[in-house]
Amino acid sequence: MIVRHHLGEDDELARHLTHQLNTPLDWPGDAGLNTEHVAKIAVAAACDISYNEAANGHLVDLFAALPLPGTSEGADFWAALTSAGGDAALYIDPANAGGPFFNYLLNGNEGGIAGRVLSFFEKLDDHQRDAVADVIGGALGHDTFVAGGRYLGKLWLRDAETSAWHVLLAGRRTYETENDRKRFLKAWSDA
Repeated sequence: MIVRHHLGEDDELARHLTHQLNTPLDWPGDAGLNTEHVAKIAVAAACDISYNEAANGHLVDLFAALPLPGTSEGADFWAALTSAGGDAALYIDPANAGGPFFNYLLNGNEGGIAGRVLSFFEKLDDHQRDAVADVIGGALGHDTFVAGGRYLGKLWLRDAETSAWHVLLAGRRTYETENDRKRFLKAWSDA
């Protein structure tokens, strides 16, 4: 997979390169970078992109395992999910979320989509969560996934919830968390 990442002034990677590594964005110029510095830049770029891309891609993959909207199987599945999850299901229902729901996620609006997924989970009561697990577990391909039924549904729910959390966590910016981290490390050392 080829990843293209364009740097803008407000980009997390650009801030990391300029503030943490003291690297000008218009390099090479007369920057005088050495191999070690270039290696650190490569590592920073890989970490920034891979963590965000992995979290976002995994969330999309979880939903891609479900019956597709616009198909008869998908219509039945989403109707059953809405029945099982009540109003909470509206947060992730394709008809309510809109066609480009996951395109937003893949194109950089991670927090909004992940927030909707987490709102779905937050609004489910225990009874609804069990019912949703049954619907999802029943829809997952048993030939692909060895287990079946509610157990698969529960695994899917846990994974989707954790993945949405990872998407939000990956969206936190260093400049937003740097002081928090310093205070934490200081308090931890002094404890």
